Amino acid sequence: MPTNHDAATITAHYSRGGGLLERLAQALQDDGVDPQCPTLEQLAPYDQFHGRGVEATEEAAALMPARPGERLLDIGSGIGGPARWLARRFRCHVTGIDLTDEFCAVARELTQRTGMVSSVEFVVGDALALPWPDAGFDGAYTMNVSMNIADKARLHREAHRVLRPGGWLLLSEIARGAGPEPDYPTPWAASAAASFLATPQQTRDSLVAAGFEVLRFESTREHALAFAARSREAVARGEKPPHRAVMLMHGDVAAAAMRNSARALFEGRVEPIEVLARKAR
Repeated sequence: MPTNHDAATITAHYSRGGGLLERLAQALQDDGVDPQCPTLEQLAPYDQFHGRGVEATEEAAALMPARPGERLLDIGSGIGGPARWLARRFRCHVTGIDLTDEFCAVARELTQRTGMVSSVEFVVGDALALPWPDAGFDGAYTMNVSMNIADKARLHREAHRVLRPGGWLLLSEIARGAGPEPDYPTPWAASAAASFLATPQQTRDSLVAAGFEVLRFESTREHALAFAARSREAVARGEKPPHRAVMLMHGDVAAAAMRNSARALFEGRVEPIEVLARKAR
């Protein structure tokens, strides 16, 4: 998360005065789930805050060259859905870092309730000043994080610094598309003052300048449009949408945020991207 503008603006947008764990518990109860011992699958509609939720996490995981026992870093870890999911999938250790105190507190509690404290941990901190020495992680990833960070160059340099030689970085992010900026609010920002979208080319150039070799760079726009269509169909059938994290996080602002985000995607104002890069040996 950013250091070069008001961090309180970002944390206030996501934390919204507290009560997140209580709202999550109520949502799980409404789903017929015991909030004291949920499974990762039962949490997935709520704890995978990024676009397309666990579907995007699984897609990203398929690209990650992670191996059992390795150390991964989740930059902008939210309430920990991807960290827990990937720790289980790869049988590795995942450390998450996020600027929002409440997110980290809820992430730790959910990790305790899912019995994963030995393989997942969370730290409150800044993505632009990672509190670890050089070359301590085998891989790192971000999922819908960079939109709140103006200094992309510093974000990528910090990720590069904490990776071992040959380590990998996976980005699943929202880039700037053609035309005007999105209307606000969106899920990631209440206004344009807290939104910093880079174009796909700017993202690629920043990664290369930081010392990464870009191995894969793809638009996931068609996947996002298809997911949105399936979600609308589910709601039309009277079902809950598969991705409910925005409603959980943002309450009465969620409907407007989701409409604006969907319009920006449909009109090409934003471009979801998926990037795999490697630190030179």
